Amino acid sequence: MPTALIIGASRGIGHELARQYRADGWRVIATARKPQDLDNLKQLGAEPHELDVTNLEAIAGLGWKLDDEKIDTAWLVAGLYGPRHDGFPTQQDFDAVMHTNVLAAMRLLPIVAPLVASTRGKLGVLSSQMGSIGGRHSANGSLYRASKAALNSVLRDTAISFGPQGATCIAFHPGWVQTDMGGPSAAIPVEDSVRDLRTTLANAQPDANGTFLNHDGAPIPW
Repeated sequence: MPTALIIGASRGIGHELARQYRADGWRVIATARKPQDLDNLKQLGAEPHELDVTNLEAIAGLGWKLDDEKIDTAWLVAGLYGPRHDGFPTQQDFDAVMHTNVLAAMRLLPIVAPLVASTRGKLGVLSSQMGSIGGRHSANGSLYRASKAALNSVLRDTAISFGPQGATCIAFHPGWVQTDMGGPSAAIPVEDSVRDLRTTLANAQPDANGTFLNHDGAPIPW
């Protein structure tokens, strides 16, 4: 039975990833912060672990729990949009977004990537086309954009470090998805986005290591 690790599976894309992998017979290890979300994951048949990705001790504890695991597919989904305005960011807003979207990845990916490399598996990081610099035509959501551009850099470094060990590491734009973040008017149902994400990552060959892709596999400029 293959094993999937979903970091940030309380709702939206992360929860749907856990649901679809379980429906396909995978063993799923999934994280969330709140007791109710952990209970919901358990009801799916997942193995829930409490994790606040901004808490260093919690990340270290997860690393200890995962020691010696062999992960076939891992997803880092946890993320925060932050303020919806584009005014002068407060220190609190900056810290919250950057700690969740960037610092957490810098701490988690060195723990997760070796577990994926041990199976010559796949690692997907949920980024956004808003983090693309080469493809940027709007300045709205500048703090979120900056965090996702930084996340892409962290993913690229992870790909350079762990690709030669067997991990295929890819940053993904999930599309404009009908989640709490995307809103009910978004273009893509969460089930469809997740189905595409899973298929694209599963079909990725080692030469895709370190790329930035749309959910359907189309390349996105850095």
